[in-house]
Amino acid sequence: MAESAAADLHRGVLIMNIFVYILKNNDGKIYIGQTHNIEKRLLDHNDIGFGYTSKFRPWKLIHSEEHLTRKDAMARERYLKTGVGRDWIKNNMTRG
Repeated sequence: MAESAAADLHRGVLIMNIFVYILKNNDGKIYIGQTHNIEKRLLDHNDIGFGYTSKFRPWKLIHSEEHLTRKDAMARERYLKTGVGRDWIKNNMTRG
């Protein structure tokens, strides 16, 4: 999705949608995060790396969800990082 597609102009107010994303590496490790720009963030994880992600490159995007508010995105990210959320990922994301 193009960067401009992540932002909608609604009643004169620029709304930047937030994406919750799930990355997976070749060893099956999972990383969950959020961003306004998925393409740039994935490149950053693979080219630069940040803490945890720098040790386990390369990463592949396996899932993303768009949220209208940071609050909603944070709640979803927190859920996905729980045991139940990780079970959801395991049961709903393609293997490989």
